[in-house]
Amino acid sequence: MITQIRGKLVEKNPTYAVIDCAGVGYLLHISLQTFSALPDNENVQLFAHLSVREDAHTLYGFFSKTEREVFKLLISVSGVGPSIARTMLSSMSSEEVQNAIASENVQLIQSVKGIGAKTAQRVIVDLKDKILKTFDIDEISLKTNNTNKEEALSALEVLGFNRKQSEKVITAILKDSPNETVELLIKKALKNL
Repeated sequence: MITQIRGKLVEKNPTYAVIDCAGVGYLLHISLQTFSALPDNENVQLFAHLSVREDAHTLYGFFSKTEREVFKLLISVSGVGPSIARTMLSSMSSEEVQNAIASENVQLIQSVKGIGAKTAQRVIVDLKDKILKTFDIDEISLKTNNTNKEEALSALEVLGFNRKQSEKVITAILKDSPNETVELLIKKALKNL
């Protein structure tokens, strides 16, 4: 019903934003990814999703169409509501969510607050094919990338580095150069840790 809202950003909070559109203030629930992408007090455009329940009509706002599409796919899974989907998109970028589902990374999906083992597996079973088709992800490069990433993470863990911190650094490195070898991943990560 409401697909986008454009107007002046009146209020910005890590969990919501208020946009003044022709004198009407719209409260949109947002993820941390959208929060960090929003400028301060400027004219903005957010892509929206209206969630209608019998007790509430809630607007969710997204900085990119991709994030909104991932959100819609997530809430289509039984047991994943809008708040869990928003938490997931706050914990990981929409690309990381796509890759976690496409590479069947149950542990990463399960690391999101509110998602248990069964729900994580259901998300993968329900969405893997849709994610691969919709976002045109190449399964082969994803597997080798994921293997290199896991090997580098294991090595850094053995060296005594925090896994979550290491994972953030390695993910950033893989964004810049996705076909990095394990050795170079570890070397670059050590410089940034």
